[in-house]
Amino acid sequence: MLIPVWVLLGFAAWTLLILFATVGVYRWSRILTGRTAIATWRADEPQGSDWYRRAMRAHMNCVENLPVYTALVVAQLSAHVTSPILDGLAITILVARVCQSTIHLLFAQTNVVAGVRFGFYFVQALAMTTMGVLIAMSANA
Repeated sequence: MLIPVWVLLGFAAWTLLILFATVGVYRWSRILTGRTAIATWRADEPQGSDWYRRAMRAHMNCVENLPVYTALVVAQLSAHVTSPILDGLAITILVARVCQSTIHLLFAQTNVVAGVRFGFYFVQALAMTTMGVLIAMSANA
């Protein structure tokens, strides 16, 4: 299996881990201990602690970017393009994604923390853009 496909599986696993280990644990610990009713949780209003809201955003950041990366992998597979550069970019995307999510979860959002977090997002965006260009160029060659 190609490295970008392994990275896709890792990205999906990370997205689920963030959901279950943060949002799920937070909500179910409150539901099962009677502190919150199950119907209390709503997507359209801010709820929970600052950490919980950051966990929600970290999960949504994954959900928002996973389809973009998936499209790149599908394009790569359909164009039958392989390259060590694409492999490296894929790994870079996953490492930067994990770093971005971890920073989002572990630190209160100051200007410095948000700047570092954005830096990791920018690395992902740049790597995905580069992958797209390389796949398109290779497919047309």
